[in-house]
Amino acid sequence: MTLAAMTALALPGTALPATPAAPAAPAAPATAVPGAVTSVTPITPARAAFDPSPAHASLERLLPSRAAQFTLVPVPRPPGSGDSFSVSGRAGAIRVRGTSPATLLTGVGWYLKHVAGVDIGWPGDSLGRLPATLPAVDGEVTRAASVPHRYALNDTDEGYSGPYRDFASYQRDIDLLALHGVNEVFVPTGAEYTYYETFQHFGYGEAELRDWIPGPAHQGWWLLQNLSGFAGPVSRQLVHARADLGRRIADRLRALGMTPVLPGFFGTVPPGFAERNPGALTVPQGRWVGFDRPDWLDPTGPVFDRLAATYYRVQQDRFGDTDMFKMDLLHEGGSPGSVDVPSAAGAVQRALESARPGATWVMLGWQRNPSAAVLGGVDRSRVLVVDGLSDRYDNLDRETQWGGTPYAFGTIPNFGGHTGLGANTGAWVSRFHTWLAKPDSALRGIAYLPEATGGNPAAFGLFTELAWRSGPVDRPAWFADYASRRYGGEDPHATAAWEQLRLGPYSTPSGAWSEPHDSLFTARPSLTAVRAARWSPTVMRYDAARVENALAELLRVAPELRTTDAYRYDLVDVARQALANRSRVLLPRIRTAYEAKDLTAFRALVSEWNADEELLGRLVGSDRRFLLGPWLAAARSWGADGAERDRLEYDARSILTTWGDRGPSEGGLRDYANREWSGLIQDLYAPRWRVYFAGLDQALANRTDPVAVDWFAVDDAWARGHAAYPTRPAGDPVALAGEVLAALRPVSSLR
Repeated sequence: MTLAAMTALALPGTALPATPAAPAAPAAPATAVPGAVTSVTPITPARAAFDPSPAHASLERLLPSRAAQFTLVPVPRPPGSGDSFSVSGRAGAIRVRGTSPATLLTGVGWYLKHVAGVDIGWPGDSLGRLPATLPAVDGEVTRAASVPHRYALNDTDEGYSGPYRDFASYQRDIDLLALHGVNEVFVPTGAEYTYYETFQHFGYGEAELRDWIPGPAHQGWWLLQNLSGFAGPVSRQLVHARADLGRRIADRLRALGMTPVLPGFFGTVPPGFAERNPGALTVPQGRWVGFDRPDWLDPTGPVFDRLAATYYRVQQDRFGDTDMFKMDLLHEGGSPGSVDVPSAAGAVQRALESARPGATWVMLGWQRNPSAAVLGGVDRSRVLVVDGLSDRYDNLDRETQWGGTPYAFGTIPNFGGHTGLGANTGAWVSRFHTWLAKPDSALRGIAYLPEATGGNPAAFGLFTELAWRSGPVDRPAWFADYASRRYGGEDPHATAAWEQLRLGPYSTPSGAWSEPHDSLFTARPSLTAVRAARWSPTVMRYDAARVENALAELLRVAPELRTTDAYRYDLVDVARQALANRSRVLLPRIRTAYEAKDLTAFRALVSEWNADEELLGRLVGSDRRFLLGPWLAAARSWGADGAERDRLEYDARSILTTWGDRGPSEGGLRDYANREWSGLIQDLYAPRWRVYFAGLDQALANRTDPVAVDWFAVDDAWARGHAAYPTRPAGDPVALAGEVLAALRPVSSLR
């Protein structure tokens, strides 16, 4: 049956072709379909439960030449049950049944991974290895989600993943999220429109509001009440264009049966709000890493309810319906002043309930948030805490700490969009099902919360699979299977490479960190540098030899598997990580030579450093995912005239480098979003180190102190520049990775 015919049959209220109940299939061997659940009652549809055409459209985008071989059958979700799917069918005729359009795609994703043996990662895929006729399924595989909430995206994701993406980019991300079982997605895009329209009813003009709203790259922190106005003003056309995009994103999620999670209102107001609105009490919020924070309107006062009602009305009219809203009171050091926090939290929740009866308040589990005071003032059954620290610290008891508040097991394996490889996957597989099985468990979901997405595909694949497994994941087996499907075929060298990566970057311990160390090549120059971003790990979190061994194995993978996009991405990423780790070997040696006043050794080691950074720039320039050019071109594409294009480019450049003006930048935010991208390496990171080492060289030669450099001025000049960068990759990734491996050997011999 064609896709069009199946879609027509599956319209709501239209009878589906009779489908007899399939007998429960015998348990398949783990090698056939890992972790298959056979205890769930097979799904037997009688009538269409929803329109599957949005899922069909996703398949046409993801698998244009194979989509017609899938039949997608919508089935109702049984009362009291969660999402589930089943997969069956003969070669070339695969039937997927599921309880939502997104769950149908999750079933397709499971089939591709565990039956067809290919991967669609975030990023990288091996779809080119699919046979012309898709392979049959052995019996019927049925799987059910163990938790109702499968949440994705940090408040910071838009700023660090791409604040100027177009709808096609977001649509691709949504398709991938659905394919991996996610059903709730944070959507901040266009949120400034709601504030912009709302406050015009409370005494503010358009121009002053556009001055208050920051540039899109920095808006995530404005929504968190950390800053305002930076990289602005925003134009009227930009506000409306981003609102249009946000609506399309939310509509796309709803079409797939996924929940768009929208920013809620908790009291952030522009300057002078109390003077313009009699009876309002505002509390100054002080500073956040050098930025002036917006004022907070007391939610218990007489104006808050009216303001919140207007906000939610404007938001619903522009972005449509949802029943989940993300907001955090007093984020990262906010001050309550004289306001009673439990009463304020209760007032925020009542305003939400009045506007959206039955809505869930989503809070981020981060630092001391949510506090006992906040949770003490709300109906905790209507709250979901997406825990960003589940895998970071030890001895956590969220049931006790949060008083039985429902929460999602979460991870933040990436900060600032750093390009580091790895995650605390051991903590994931040992904790999730253990916490879920506790007698008093309040665990109700998973939450994938990297500060930036679009990297670290193995972490994304493993973490999202937790919710669709009936028991703990066997990590060695999972990584071995991943190695096969990642490149579309079994290969002993691929398996060996991913075992090395599992034992190294993907086995970092919990206790202090959830993210990998960053690269010293991207750090502000100093002989004592131990990290690039202020809050990054200060030491190597695993044995660097594991990554070098993985690189050597990847370079021995069979030629027919090297053609896949996934292989070429991974090869560049692993080679990049091996070079980045080398920076932590070289810099201490350079320091030793300098302090010993050994100019010959100093120059030899600096020459190695410079050569490695030059090679790093060429390496990452060979893959489009590591290019600066598209990031900047996207920013400029949103501008209506030259001045706006320049302003938006500054927004996009500054978030990666200075982050803010001198105060916030030097206060700790500089290089927070460092990343080993072609363009950044050649024009910022490497030149900084060359200037620094040249100064040290001159100081050694002349027996003088080195001349101080105003590094903020250097970074700020780059951030305000307009040089264009390539938007297409150049060079052969395999050959360049081979150069990296050859360059690593001399340093290895020095250990």
